[in-house]
Amino acid sequence: MRTNIIKIVLSAAAFGVLSAGAIARADEEHAAHHVVAQPADAAQALPSEGEVRKVDRESGKLTLRHGPLTNLDMPAMTMVFAVSDPRFLDGLNEGDKVRFTADRKDGKLVVTAIERAN
Repeated sequence: MRTNIIKIVLSAAAFGVLSAGAIARADEEHAAHHVVAQPADAAQALPSEGEVRKVDRESGKLTLRHGPLTNLDMPAMTMVFAVSDPRFLDGLNEGDKVRFTADRKDGKLVVTAIERAN
C-alpha cells in the first residue's frame, strides 16, 4: 500500500514538472498573437492634477505631489520632474494647484505641459 502511494506521488510530481515546461513554451509561442489594439491617442499623455511642493529654477526641476499618471503607469505620489521648458517654472510657487502632462524622455520623467489650476 505504501509503495503504491509513493508511486502515485512521484508520478504526479513528475507530471507536474514536465507539464510546467510545456506550458511555458506554449506561452512563448503564442505571446505575439495577443497584441491589443490601442486607440490612436492612447500613447498621448493625459493631464494630471497636482500640487507644487518645490520649484528648483537653478536645476530646472519641479517637485509635484500628483494623482495617478496613467500614461506612465504610476500611482499617486510625490516626485521630482525635469521640465521640457524652463519657462514652465516662471510664476509657479509651492502650494500652487496645477494641471500638467508628464512623459518619459531619454529615461527621465519630464513635465511637457503645465498650467495653474487655481
